[in-house]
Amino acid sequence: MNAARDSAVTRESHPDGEPLQDGISPLIGLTMLVARVALRSLTRVTVDGAIEQIPKTGPLILAANHLSNADGVLVGGWLTQAMGRRIHWLGKREMVEWPILGRFVLGNSIHPVDRGTADIEAFRLARRILDEGHVLMVFPEGTRSPTGGLQEAKDGLAILALKTGAPILPVGISGTDRFWPRGSRPHPGGRIAMRVGDAFTLPPDITQNPDRRAAKTAATRLVMGRIAELLPSRHRGAYGRPMG
Repeated sequence: MNAARDSAVTRESHPDGEPLQDGISPLIGLTMLVARVALRSLTRVTVDGAIEQIPKTGPLILAANHLSNADGVLVGGWLTQAMGRRIHWLGKREMVEWPILGRFVLGNSIHPVDRGTADIEAFRLARRILDEGHVLMVFPEGTRSPTGGLQEAKDGLAILALKTGAPILPVGISGTDRFWPRGSRPHPGGRIAMRVGDAFTLPPDITQNPDRRAAKTAATRLVMGRIAELLPSRHRGAYGRPMG
């Protein structure tokens, strides 16, 4: 991507031109503490995996399956603390316009995206986050699974990884669909779990493939396969045969 176009992207996505932040502000620290306490008061939480190996610097794409509204609370509450870095999220612009909560949303690095230009604007903003060396949270399926199993992923994550070369950290979430079902309130009790895999970059046979469509497909399947490996069988869905 050339410098002129990079500059245009930055101005369009963030007209104020202010640099994105990587450290954990007092507001974020307090929010994540409240998230951990709240979840633990309602359900049993298990977090394991390659947490100590999570990269502490440089760009990083967190890629997780999406079951419930509780997923963001789980990821933010535990991984923000583990990394010592803030996680950047993309959210609908209407969230910023909420009274009181709007300032809270912005303070927690949830970046607003207009619905009408969501695909273009979201991609430009996501790329800027990674180009500046920050952590971006992505749910490759694009929405919460209606069945509890992995759905066919969108290709946005693959495009980002191919264009930026950013490492990908697979995260498997289980049980949140029963704890907080779609269209319902949280159901106290039970257990939710998050397992963190090893960060990886796309291999040369994908990144150097001249057939970009095939490269996107291969990248998507690789990422989703890594996520599936971290999940119990009932959550693997469309990617039911984890990669060896």
